[in-house]
Amino acid sequence: MIRVFLVEDMQVVRAGLVALLDGEFGIEVVGHAADAREALDIVGGADPDVALLDIDLPGMDGLALARELPRQVPTCRTVMLTAMDRAGYVQRAFDAGASGYLLKTVSSKELAQAVRVVSLGGRVIEPLALAEEAGAKTPLTTREAEVLRLAASGADTRAIAADLFLGVGTVRNRLSAAVGKLRARTLVDAIRIAERHGWI
Repeated sequence: MIRVFLVEDMQVVRAGLVALLDGEFGIEVVGHAADAREALDIVGGADPDVALLDIDLPGMDGLALARELPRQVPTCRTVMLTAMDRAGYVQRAFDAGASGYLLKTVSSKELAQAVRVVSLGGRVIEPLALAEEAGAKTPLTTREAEVLRLAASGADTRAIAADLFLGVGTVRNRLSAAVGKLRARTLVDAIRIAERHGWI
């Protein structure tokens, strides 16, 4: 069972998130708070695996809370769940130690899946937030976009290498770099993100 702690100052939104996540198989909401101070007072007793934090909290914001939570619960991983999509917030969230950044426009299934991925040590980022962060400019080099485009067409590593006159290892490195730059979980996710934003 994945234990989740919520920090959201809007009571209706908080109640909705509790109901939504408690209804997901393998996920249990073990506590919630309306602000960072309340969260820090009670999160240790809840011992969560994942904390979902709003950025725009009264007093101490969610980014500061993300930095403080590991002192209370060292094994807890954090996901920012926010309506704030202004440039700069994604990188600030990851710099604060977050393992995920989702906009509140995500579906309930996407949110539950993100909780599962983060609980297993992965990282998640909502593609629209990534596009905002990048100013809609591709983070990929020309070569990385090229190998990703060929992978999207169904070509395997050897076929891409032959087509571009590259070594198989070089192709793998470029695909891996593309996945990392797009903060994707898999190559398929990277292709989906890149195609959605017209980067390949």
